[in-house]
Amino acid sequence: MPVVNKFMMLHIAVNDMPKAKEFYADQLGLEVVKDYRMDDANWWVELALPEGGAHLTLTTHHAHMAPGTLTLYFATADVDAAHKALSDKGVEVSKVQDDLHGPGSGTKWFNFKDVDGNLVHIEQA
Repeated sequence: MPVVNKFMMLHIAVNDMPKAKEFYADQLGLEVVKDYRMDDANWWVELALPEGGAHLTLTTHHAHMAPGTLTLYFATADVDAAHKALSDKGVEVSKVQDDLHGPGSGTKWFNFKDVDGNLVHIEQA
């Protein structure tokens, strides 16, 4: 029997919750499923991806995390359309490139940074 069966959640440390929440919900299209705020230093926003899977939780309670230290990978059905949509929303995106997973992989991708400096990759599913 495996010790674990499913990846449930990833916490992301943020400095400015309203900006981070807007970025992940409005720019990337994730759904806010919980928004719990005790005060500015203890605020959590849980987000779900359209096709399910692990949730992302933005948090102002940094504990042992530092904003801007993660690299996130997301998949999309149409990398060119995603690139255009984010660019049209004012996100500073890199150009679309090939071979994210090494020479010959043929995986199209681009990247950008979120409002706290975390690197976000979008790759063709």
